Amino acid sequence: MKKDNLLSELLATLLKGEGAHADFATAVKDMPADARGKRPDGAEHTPWQLLEHLRIAQWDILEYTRDAKHVSPDFPAGYWPTTDAPADGAAWDRSVASFQKDLAAMIALVSDESTDLLAPIPHADGKTVLREALLLADHNAYHLGQLVLVRRLLGTWK
Repeated sequence: MKKDNLLSELLATLLKGEGAHADFATAVKDMPADARGKRPDGAEHTPWQLLEHLRIAQWDILEYTRDAKHVSPDFPAGYWPTTDAPADGAAWDRSVASFQKDLAAMIALVSDESTDLLAPIPHADGKTVLREALLLADHNAYHLGQLVLVRRLLGTWK
């Protein structure tokens, strides 16, 4: 079946975060190292915890979509880091790079001419690539909004 290019393009745009809210690159840009593990008053999470949660959940959704042998982390503990702050700047950078790599992979999947967005994924209880891409975009938008709010509360958002 020929893919609906408009739907594919809209999904890619949604996944990139273009439009109604800050995209991932903007949300993490120039995040001061000394604020990455801080939890402002009234906030549930630190920037590091939100970044890692975004990375882990996105990786899980991507792998669930494309790999029948994928095993998801335990919920909810496996989707959150165990520390408030990254071990060092390299850990932050690795998390950012991993998020960007997996996001690009999901965008490539929905953009691939051979991907039938509406066909049930054989190993996914009737779920479709479209459903997983929308779930990912929704999840990312929610937590990117939290990250922006935490950055505002910390005084690190410009």
